[in-house]
Amino acid sequence: MPAPKELDPTTSIAALYGNKVRKLRLRAGWTQRELGEKVHVTHSRIAKIELGTESPPRQLSNALDEALGADGDLCDLWPHIGHTPMFPYWSGQFFKYEAKATRIHTFSQMVPGVAQTEEFMRALFGAWQYDTVSDLEEKVSIRLGRQARLDAPNPPWLWIILDEAVLYRVVGGHAVMGRQLAHLLALTERPRVHVQVLPYESAEPITMGGSMTILTLPTRDEVMYLEGIRSGGIVEEPEDVAKYMAAYDRMQASALSPAASAALIRKTMEEHYPCTPSDPT
Repeated sequence: MPAPKELDPTTSIAALYGNKVRKLRLRAGWTQRELGEKVHVTHSRIAKIELGTESPPRQLSNALDEALGADGDLCDLWPHIGHTPMFPYWSGQFFKYEAKATRIHTFSQMVPGVAQTEEFMRALFGAWQYDTVSDLEEKVSIRLGRQARLDAPNPPWLWIILDEAVLYRVVGGHAVMGRQLAHLLALTERPRVHVQVLPYESAEPITMGGSMTILTLPTRDEVMYLEGIRSGGIVEEPEDVAKYMAAYDRMQASALSPAASAALIRKTMEEHYPCTPSDPT
């Protein structure tokens, strides 16, 4: 194994930060992979941080400080090397993988971002009242940009499994929900998009913890993204990904067929959101 690259902490604040991370990691007796597992990032990202070639976002810096027992030293250095990201670092990693994915399998207890209407997004992001107007606009712009891949010449295959509760959980008012469900129906007409509803009586216990997305990359490798209300993480180890894939397969087998799902979505629109898609919110 080659010797680790020498660091010169005098060259920049990022180098000073990276040097301190390496010293604390070695003092703890951990490899870069072990530290990465503790803060939910890849070992290659830890290597970049230690070399000063990548500045960690604030959430990751806080996690490193806690894991390494830095007693706030890394938190004190962070303002001099980075900035607060628009999304948490785990979401940023997911976006990078998602942009390259050839297949996307997702289960969600909320309409997934890739299938949301703009007004649904605004209602959802607006619920976090500490976001500024500029933050909200940027978040909407980023999410719409992610959706643009579905309109590209060679879009990814997309499988969506929705918890049945998603159809009845009102976001933004009844008119917004009616148009959101109409948008889901429109997506089902695309040849590479499949939407299924998982009925209440068929729910798997694993579905109660949040959402899960399996991304198949051009290399045919697969990664998993797990997300809760204000937390998330990337799973890359093949054995762990395989376990979640098996759970996803069970959900898919228990879900309504795409045709039956579309019929349920349409019925829900008619019974709970009788406004037409063109009605104002």
